Amino acid sequence: MMKRRIRKKRKLKKHINSFLDIWGSAMDIPFIKPIFITILTICILLIFIPYILTKISPNTDEPEKELIPQAEFQLKEVPETINIYRTESKKVETVNFENYVKGVISGEMPSDFHIEALKAQAVAARTYSLARVLKAQSGSNPEAHPDAPLCDSTHCQVYKNESELEALKGKDWMNDGWKKICRAADETKGQLLYYNGELVEQALFHSSSGGKTENSEDVFASAVPYLVSVDSPYEDEATHQEEQHSFSIAEISAAVKNKYPNISFGTITADTIKIINRSNGNRVEKMQIGNGILKGREVREALNLPSANFTINISEDTVTFTSNGSGHGVGMSQYGADGMAKNGYNYKDILSHYYSGTQVY
Repeated sequence: MMKRRIRKKRKLKKHINSFLDIWGSAMDIPFIKPIFITILTICILLIFIPYILTKISPNTDEPEKELIPQAEFQLKEVPETINIYRTESKKVETVNFENYVKGVISGEMPSDFHIEALKAQAVAARTYSLARVLKAQSGSNPEAHPDAPLCDSTHCQVYKNESELEALKGKDWMNDGWKKICRAADETKGQLLYYNGELVEQALFHSSSGGKTENSEDVFASAVPYLVSVDSPYEDEATHQEEQHSFSIAEISAAVKNKYPNISFGTITADTIKIINRSNGNRVEKMQIGNGILKGREVREALNLPSANFTINISEDTVTFTSNGSGHGVGMSQYGADGMAKNGYNYKDILSHYYSGTQVY
């Protein structure tokens, strides 16, 4: 057996030496060597260089992993469940916190908005909700619903569960819109807004600003450092643009006197209806009606206008209000967020724009 193996090795060596002799003779032929060099070069270009490039270049087919910044302060923990006061049944329900966030996105923002806008809404809604829970733990629940920190109406945030959404929007929407909303919530799960190391307490939002958001102190009681007026340039697709609302002077008189009975308006005429000044966000700050002075927000509420961003035109006995935007105008503009997303901004860009100086963790 051993002798047979030795004979095979000698025979193989003899064949290899013969091949090398023939190859060496061939290379001495003038036209063979250039052909060999050309073939070798082509093999290197087609095989070895692409192989090396795949080893040193990143795989562009794989999504780039986002680097999550590390907070230098204690982050808040999102609870597993949350208590919600249901306005229709007048009962308190305990629901999964993240499912509640999904229900709020569904109630507050159209599902056909860009996914990055829906993510921004998810973080804002989650932050707003947790802030209300923590406030209730250190004090008490709101007077409007003393048994729960949040309700399911516009008083807090509009919320609907899955069965309510299916009944309202149908099965097709559940297979499309609901899944998109769930994706937005799941991809931002647990993420919250912080300002200077503290949880944002007022993650307010509105439908559209009319081009510029409002300072919080110009609408509500006090100034909040992250709720300042900013431009909102991407609202071309927003509803409530250049809307006209006409009232007789008698209708205006009845509306404001009914809404604010403690103000002495006196006799209201065309000459006593005028805008006094505007805020940084271009909304009416103060307006004279008769002998009374009202805030723009108060006029909006008395006449049920979509926004305090309006102009007036008086013709004989008729006052026409031309308004832009919808909602109080403070915080994130939802249509502005959708516009930013469609122009390449991600949800963190959107949130840092509308909530100045904040970060997502």
